[in-house]
Amino acid sequence: MITAVVCDFGGVLTSPLMDAFLAFQEESGIPLEALYGALGVLAERTGAHPLYELEKGRITEHEFLEAIAAELTAALGRKIDMHGFGEAYFAGLRPNQPMIELMRALRAERYRMALCTNNVREWEPRWRAMLPVDEIFELVVDSAYVGVRKPEPEIYQITLDRLGVPAGQALFIDDVDVNCDGARAAGMRAVQFLDTEQATADIRAALAAG
Repeated sequence: MITAVVCDFGGVLTSPLMDAFLAFQEESGIPLEALYGALGVLAERTGAHPLYELEKGRITEHEFLEAIAAELTAALGRKIDMHGFGEAYFAGLRPNQPMIELMRALRAERYRMALCTNNVREWEPRWRAMLPVDEIFELVVDSAYVGVRKPEPEIYQITLDRLGVPAGQALFIDDVDVNCDGARAAGMRAVQFLDTEQATADIRAALAAG
């Protein structure tokens, strides 16, 4: 029987994350292809993907943006300043109100509720301002604070241990397929969010099936 629901933040409780990247592209004039290319070059050079290091809290937002700016400056042949990235990114995100209301309803139905997010330490005030986190979720597991990120097995176990429920009693919801695969590998049931109508139906079906 499912007793706990573990939900992602970005792309499930918000509009698609690609909307935020497109907003940044529009605001900055930096093509997304160039941004992704810079991330790839840095990952190859250092042996660690800079976004993953940021989401694990191993580097600061400032260090991340400085490294990306230097790489983009070299690649594009003009001075690039990335320090408006966070503001532009969040300006492109909107709360997914129907999914937030579903989470609120599940809390009222006495499911144990957890939020499990790959996120950035410095962005916590921004994303928390987008939804009533503490009203709905009794537990927040943020990759930047626990030092591991989805789909690494440890983050699922941390979430389960802190909730105090066995994996087989937890339903995991995420928009990224590999994150759902990671949850299933940990013994949880999972619903991949593709759109609000589909996810709502699949979540309700999974809970009804127990």
